[in-house]
Amino acid sequence: MTDQHDSHRALSRLRTVPGIRAMSSYRREWLVKDLIAGIVLTTLLVPQGMAYAELAGLPAITGLYTTILCLLGYAVCGPSRILVLGPDSSLGPMIAATVLPLVAADGDPDRAVALASVLALMVAAIMILASVAKLGFIADLISKPTMIGYMNGLALTILIGQLPKLLGFKVEADNLIGECVGLVEKLADGAVVPAAATVGVCGILLLLVLQRWLPKVPAVLVMVVLAIAATAVLDLGEHGVDLVGELPEGFPPFTIPDIRLADLAPLFGGALGIALVSLADTISNASAFAARSGQEVRGNQEMAGVGVANLAAGLFQGFPVSTSGSRTAVAERAGAKSQLTGVVGAALIVLMLVLAPGMFRDLPQPALAAVVITASLSLADLPGTVRLWRQRRTEFLLSVAAFLGVALLGVLEGIAIAVALSVLNVFRRAWWPYNTVLGRVKGLEGYHDVRSYPHAEQLPGLVIHRFDAPLFFANARAFRDEIRRLARTEPRPRWIVIAAEPMTDVDTTAADVLEELDRELNAEHVHLVFAELKDPVRHKIERYELTRTIDPRHFFPTVEAAVGAFRQRSGADWTPLTTPEQSTGSGSDSADPPAAQEQ
Repeated sequence: MTDQHDSHRALSRLRTVPGIRAMSSYRREWLVKDLIAGIVLTTLLVPQGMAYAELAGLPAITGLYTTILCLLGYAVCGPSRILVLGPDSSLGPMIAATVLPLVAADGDPDRAVALASVLALMVAAIMILASVAKLGFIADLISKPTMIGYMNGLALTILIGQLPKLLGFKVEADNLIGECVGLVEKLADGAVVPAAATVGVCGILLLLVLQRWLPKVPAVLVMVVLAIAATAVLDLGEHGVDLVGELPEGFPPFTIPDIRLADLAPLFGGALGIALVSLADTISNASAFAARSGQEVRGNQEMAGVGVANLAAGLFQGFPVSTSGSRTAVAERAGAKSQLTGVVGAALIVLMLVLAPGMFRDLPQPALAAVVITASLSLADLPGTVRLWRQRRTEFLLSVAAFLGVALLGVLEGIAIAVALSVLNVFRRAWWPYNTVLGRVKGLEGYHDVRSYPHAEQLPGLVIHRFDAPLFFANARAFRDEIRRLARTEPRPRWIVIAAEPMTDVDTTAADVLEELDRELNAEHVHLVFAELKDPVRHKIERYELTRTIDPRHFFPTVEAAVGAFRQRSGADWTPLTTPEQSTGSGSDSADPPAAQEQ
């Protein structure tokens, strides 16, 4: 009986694995569609995998190894039905920036592969641990404006880095400025190989035309086939065009990467940045495609699936991977219904390596550069940057700062700057929040910003003030200074009512400031009154024993109740706002329109 119970429990646990659960609910009518979609997807996976491997500074074959294993790993543990993983253009420069400085001066490719594999294993560990700890919200550390700037910088970095390969020469440089200088010098020296430049430029034009006007045609496959045909017909190798050459035969070997202990620290720093970008990509792509298919996004399971995909890649001479919006879109358009599409793609790549490893022997390197450059163009979001300029200048400046961080300092430094700027922007808004005086507007319920409604009415002797942030150590003194200023306006107020609904917290530093402020105001016969304070915050104020100085009767459930109590005691009546000083406040972003400022 116990054995039967244990087997039943083991079977139940097995069914929690996404791949097993998907198999149990698989429909027979999906099979043909998944097979066709897998074949179509493979035509994109092979050239992109090879191109993105070289973008990461690794041999082209590692891109195929990575593609095979990450597809299989995600098919078993990934929750999304059609999300496609693989080598990614946004991760390539980050991998290169982490691995290449650690490679010996002779550029040993085996060492580079081992370092990249360890990087994939580290990314896997980070993603899986983050999944267990339910840390999917970390993807929100990069705001959209900083991500736009980061991607624009990445697009420029990739473009400049691939142009020498496209034109048939090499540039040795450590940063974008050095690459630009080297590129100009080589062009001035006449280093361009005409045949290579022709293949590369024609490849880019063909890809852009097909993607724009014939989106259902596999543009990358068409370009790659034509480039291989051109090599055979025109003997491009004899005209100075570098070719991919023969790929190793067979299934990727299981390998425990061997690296130095001193390499672990710099690799871990790169792994953190790669994991963050991969997580942001995964959540955004999963959300977009789940919304189309009616699926529910399970962020923590997605992290686990991507972690397992990286683990599989790292153990078979692969490098870090992420989800791919473009490849997922291709699979979706081809009719993919499940992860069997990815399994078919992986199987076809294995068959190619076993049966026809020389298939891409004559593929020109400039053609791979063309694939990478067109991918980089899709990373850039110039319309989004223009929109930020028009709508919110501060976020435009954040985007520009992230762009400059990537372009001038490097991709890893750029992602660190993007995260730091996003966090600092949140802190800035809390540090200098929007705050204003409220008044009554005829024909509108409630109390409204006097900046937006200069004709609002107020009660003589009463000021209603709204502070749009939690009250904590960083902004408590700014709050104090603003209340002091209001207390000295003419006519002198007797009550300053804080419309405290936006105050979601009051910390101990702010509590001390409030106590000091209340004593100071009481000495001037001005009372600090709170309205709409949330219960958890009110309980904190009581725990801080602030009610020893702030009269417990000066806490009201609504602003209306506070106004009613004041009118009953003073007999004051509403009058138009005439005092310029009381119509001023301070805001964190004057570029925001009044409609956005008012609550």
